[in-house]
Amino acid sequence: MQPNGHPEPNDDDAARGPRLREIPLRLMVPNLITVLAICAGLTGIRLAFEGRFELAVSMVLLAAFLDGIDGRVARALKATSKFGVQMDSLADIINFGVAPALVLYVYILDRVGSIGWIAALIYAIAAGLRLARFNVMADREYKAKWQSEFFVGVPAPMGALLVLLPVYLGFLGMEVTRPIAFAATAYTVLMGYLLVSRLPVWSGKSETRVRRDLMLPVLLCGVIYVALLMSYTWEVLCVTTLAYLCILPFSARAWKRRYGTLTIEDDHANV
Repeated sequence: MQPNGHPEPNDDDAARGPRLREIPLRLMVPNLITVLAICAGLTGIRLAFEGRFELAVSMVLLAAFLDGIDGRVARALKATSKFGVQMDSLADIINFGVAPALVLYVYILDRVGSIGWIAALIYAIAAGLRLARFNVMADREYKAKWQSEFFVGVPAPMGALLVLLPVYLGFLGMEVTRPIAFAATAYTVLMGYLLVSRLPVWSGKSETRVRRDLMLPVLLCGVIYVALLMSYTWEVLCVTTLAYLCILPFSARAWKRRYGTLTIEDDHANV
C-alpha cells in the first residue's frame, strides 16, 4: 500500500499497458478506410477466381485508391497513430502486391503454368520489398532534399496499376494466347524489377507552381481525364500506363543531369 492509500503497482499491471478508454470517432475513420481497402483487395481476388475479371480489377483499383487516401485522411484529421501505420503497411502488401499478382495470374499467367506462378510470386515479393524500403526511408530522422522530388524505384501503388496492363488489353479484345501469356510473364517480372530498382522516378510531390491564368485549364484537364476514365475505363488505363512508362527514362535523365548517375546511390542520402 502506498502512503496515499493506493495499492502498489506490480509488474503484471505494468505489462498490461494503459487502461482502455474512449476513443474519438475521428481516430477510427482512417483505420476504417484501411479495413475497407483490405476488403476490396481480397474481394478482387475472390472475383478473379470466379471469372468476373472486370469487377475483380475494379475492386483492386478501388483498394489501391482507398489505400492511397487513408494516410492523407489521417493527417487531415490529426488521427495518425502507430496502430494505423501498421494497419496501412498490411493493407499495402495485400492491395499493391498480392491482389494484383493473383488477379493477373488467374487471368493470363496460369496459361504458362509454373513459370507464370513464379512471375506472380516475384512481383508480390518485390512489392513487399519496395514497401519495406519505403518504410525504412520514411523513418529516417534526416531526409535528403531529393526525396521530395524522386522515388527510389516505381512506387507500389503505381506498380499495381502498371502490372495489370495485360488485363486491360485483354478487356479491349486482345486474344489471350500462350505466346501472349509468355510476354505477360516477362512484363510482370519487369514490373517487379522496377519496384525494387534504384531508378529515380519523379514523384510529383515537389512544390511545382501553376500560373494563375493556367489554373482553370489544368482543373478542366483533370475533369476531362476523370470523365474519360469513367466512360472509357480500360482505354484510359492503357494510355495512362504507357504514358507513365514513357516518363521513366525522362526521370532518369533529369536525375543524371543533376547528380551524374542513372540510379539513386546510397551516398545521395546526404545530398
